[in-house]
Amino acid sequence: MLYPDARAWRDAPRKTILVFGMSGLGKTHLSHMLRETGDWFHYSIDYRIGTRYMGEFIIDNAKAEAMKVPFLRDLLLSDSIYIGSNLTFENLKPVATYLGKPGDTRRGGLPFDEYRLRQEQFRRAEIEALRDTPHFIRRAAALYDYPNFICDTGGSICEWVDADNPADPLMRLLSEHTLLIWLKGDDAHTAELIRRFDRAPKPMAYQPEFLLQAWTEYLLENKCLEGDVDPDAFIRWTYARALAHRQPRYAAMARWGITLTADSLAGAPDAAAVDRLIAQALEARA
Repeated sequence: MLYPDARAWRDAPRKTILVFGMSGLGKTHLSHMLRETGDWFHYSIDYRIGTRYMGEFIIDNAKAEAMKVPFLRDLLLSDSIYIGSNLTFENLKPVATYLGKPGDTRRGGLPFDEYRLRQEQFRRAEIEALRDTPHFIRRAAALYDYPNFICDTGGSICEWVDADNPADPLMRLLSEHTLLIWLKGDDAHTAELIRRFDRAPKPMAYQPEFLLQAWTEYLLENKCLEGDVDPDAFIRWTYARALAHRQPRYAAMARWGITLTADSLAGAPDAAAVDRLIAQALEARA
């Protein structure tokens, strides 16, 4: 580990961490808290995905929709207007909208083959964005003179690594450059995330094998064809299964670093308190 014990953490002139876990448990909140001190560089994986690796896909998709409207089509073809993506740390909706949901196209769904293509594009993009972490650690120090660095990952990071394999290249890369921190929720957090998702289902990324299995089971269970699937109903049905699928994968990743509970983080009033929580977790691990 980059910081083998609490003393190494406290004495480190520069601190670099990577937080992972289910979306909605406070990773971005923590990143904002640290960034606002002026001492931490915030590297958002989702923002990097949307700007560097999927920006062209997102904009081309928006243009394709605009080309269906004669008025906008004429303006686009004459270069009278342009379409861009207003992606920010706080607004990552363009990425989610592009990912979409599979099912009935009349209800906003995507044909399943197109949906799988976009899932694969996202998988590759997230892996590349994660591989960029060492570059941004160097950039944050050399260009902006930030003493500390936090990598704010998406909930799907666990889908692309094999944390049980000590030679997994992505896990080795990330652990060599950052302290991996699992932000762990309990059963109450999981239940709340499911309730929240049920109220407003949002697109998400899935491991390819998990997605295909879930899709097949859903069609069989509901005795329907691809074009009959209600897109929101499918992703609601899949969400709790996806959380259960990810939990052991997060736990395996945590063996490469430390674990903080979502409740302990929520009770941390400032960056100094977070620093102490990390030191305590390293002491407990030692």
